Amino acid sequence: MNPKIKSYLIHSSLFVITFFTATAAGAEWTYGKSVFMEGYTWADFASGLPYSICFLTILSCHEFGHYFTAIYYRIKTSLPYYIPIPPIPFLPFTIGTFGALIRIKERIPSNKQQFDIGIAGPLAGFVVAVAFLIYGFATLPPPEHIFQFHPEYKQYGLDYANHVYNPTTMPANTVDVVIGKNLLFVFLEKMFADPSRLPNVHELMHYPFLFAGFLSLVFTCMNLLPIGQLDGGHVLYGLVGYRWHRTIATGIYFALLFYTGLGYVDQRTPVNQLVVEIALYVFFLYMALRSIFEKKGDRLMYALIIFTTQYLVSWLIPSIHGYSAWLAFILLIGWIAGVPHPQSEIELPLNRTRKILGWLALLIFVLCLTPNPIDLILPPTVAP
Repeated sequence: MNPKIKSYLIHSSLFVITFFTATAAGAEWTYGKSVFMEGYTWADFASGLPYSICFLTILSCHEFGHYFTAIYYRIKTSLPYYIPIPPIPFLPFTIGTFGALIRIKERIPSNKQQFDIGIAGPLAGFVVAVAFLIYGFATLPPPEHIFQFHPEYKQYGLDYANHVYNPTTMPANTVDVVIGKNLLFVFLEKMFADPSRLPNVHELMHYPFLFAGFLSLVFTCMNLLPIGQLDGGHVLYGLVGYRWHRTIATGIYFALLFYTGLGYVDQRTPVNQLVVEIALYVFFLYMALRSIFEKKGDRLMYALIIFTTQYLVSWLIPSIHGYSAWLAFILLIGWIAGVPHPQSEIELPLNRTRKILGWLALLIFVLCLTPNPIDLILPPTVAP
């Protein structure tokens, strides 16, 4: 088979599979329709289309922003590889995709080209995400809209929030999903939404344009982290150069690592189990610091310092918790992708326009920052 045809088949097949998995995820989030439910129909599947179309449109704009900029500079690159997440029986929810990526097939020679390719994706995706969110807020249905998903709420009327979100009174085997908000999301809802129609944060997943737009802002923030060779890392490198990038990126990575692990090891755990958890967590920190410290002794020392400080803070303030769902992402950065940014072969100063766009991208990172994007609250009877 012709290599080009084979490549097109791979990329298109991954997109089609991701479209199906994202649509299935959208149906489950919006209507609670799981593919594993008896009597699941194509109509149930189609109910997830608003979510999947919105989410994949934003994702595609992001990746093709990278792709077309790389093509402009005649850098060999692949089409986007979409990464599906199939429905998994033992997981309560998935979002249908891990995102997408393009593969740069040759070294990008200059910092200016790295900057342009890196910033094009998140800016393109961000503009489309904001457009979908504005549309979602401007066309909110009446508050009674929620009753089609939760007919049991009707008995409480529009005052249902005071009755159904208490963990102590939640029905057994149910999960309360709380969507976090970032500064940009709050700004857009204040600007474009009718206050009387605003959805409760516990029910945001039933509004597919808002939910998909919110997830896209979270993904944009992750990509714009000014660390390593993430999009934000390329932007920061172009703005401040190699030396300052390493200093700033390392500081941000340490802050992220510290926040994420707060409360992960619970001192109330039985001693035998606690010893194992501490050992495993310190090993995780040791691996997550791989790209910063070459010497194993330095890595172990800083891993112990971070854990001890986290444990002390959690002991002094038991209510404080990080967001452990970020741990896998952190390990991917620190162990595989790397925190420092490699030096470019050609170092060129950025012009004023690029500098403005670069600082704008970092501002977007701050506006989209969501420490706890999705929290799952379990009733006491099923809590681990």
